[in-house]
Amino acid sequence: MQSEVVVGQYLDVLVQAEPWGDDPAADEERARRVLRAKTASYSAAAPLAMGALLAGRGAEAAAGIEAAGLPLGEAFQLRDDVLGVFGDPAVTGKPAGDDLREGKRTVIVARTLAMLPDPHGAEATALGAALGDQALTDEDVERVRGIIVGSGALDAVEHLIDDLAVRAHALLDLADLSEPGRGVLTDLAHAAVDRAA
Repeated sequence: MQSEVVVGQYLDVLVQAEPWGDDPAADEERARRVLRAKTASYSAAAPLAMGALLAGRGAEAAAGIEAAGLPLGEAFQLRDDVLGVFGDPAVTGKPAGDDLREGKRTVIVARTLAMLPDPHGAEATALGAALGDQALTDEDVERVRGIIVGSGALDAVEHLIDDLAVRAHALLDLADLSEPGRGVLTDLAHAAVDRAA
C-alpha cells in the first residue's frame, strides 16, 4: 500500500507538470491511473484487504474484498472531485471551486474537454484559463460549472461513479462475508459514494 501511494503521488505530481488538454482521453486515463494508484489503494482496497486478513479470512478472501475496494475507491475519489467543483461549501467545508483554483487535473475536467464541441473554442479556453487561477471569483466558478454541465461531463462522471459503485457492490456480494460485516461494508460503500461532503 505504501509503495502504491508513493507511485500515485509521483504520478499526481507528474500529471500536474505535463501538458493538459491536447488529448483529453489520455488526460482522463492519466487522472484515473493516479486515483487508482493513490486514493483507491489507501482509502478502500488495502484497508478492506487488511481487515479481512485481521479477521482471519485468509489471502483468497482478502484478495476478493480488495478487488471490490478498487472500483469503490475510484468512485469515492470521483465523488470527491465532483464535490470539489459542485459541492456546497456549507456542507463540504471547502470553498466552492477550490479544486479549480488548485488546478487539479481531474477526470471531470478531462471529460469536459473531451465532450466540448470545439476543443479549441471559447469554452475550452475559459476552462483552461480557470484551472490553477487562485483569483477565481464565485462568478468565475459558476461560469466553469456551466461549461462542465453544458458539455455533459457532469452527467458522464455521475454515470461512471454509478458504474464503479455497482461493480464494487457486485464484488462485495461475491465475497464470502458474514453478517454483520457484510451489512456494515455495504453501508460504508454507499456512504463513500452517496455523499454530499
